[in-house]
Amino acid sequence: MTVLVLDNPDLIAKAAMASGFAAAALTTETKRPHRLKFHYGFNKHALDAADEAMLQQHAVYLRQHPTVRIQIHGHSDNFGGEDYNQFLSRLRANAVARLLIQEGVTETQIVLTGWGSSRPLATPEDHAANRRVELEYLTQELAQAMQG
Repeated sequence: MTVLVLDNPDLIAKAAMASGFAAAALTTETKRPHRLKFHYGFNKHALDAADEAMLQQHAVYLRQHPTVRIQIHGHSDNFGGEDYNQFLSRLRANAVARLLIQEGVTETQIVLTGWGSSRPLATPEDHAANRRVELEYLTQELAQAMQG
């Protein structure tokens, strides 16, 4: 048996290209970003530049996976009345949804929920930790069940 060993990178690349190998196809797939929580200042619902950049990475992933759905959970701390906290949590979730839609994510991929202060991440006294938006990627089965 004869074994041919190719140690010339140019020759290997030419052989791969001739066989139809496309390296670009391997690198266009984006992994889902790991950061799923975005925190806000007191009584704020605008995102900072770093959060927007991370959400743009989520948008790239969602555009590449049009069957994936995402639920955006808005939260607030327990300052103020619950009606206002509910409103503020919806504003936060809507700000994230608007950014994702501006980046090309379809509205059908997005589910919004505003929890107000009813689901604190930390103790109710840890106000900064509780002022947040969380992203939850829905499994295919859960997304289908939510559609009815």
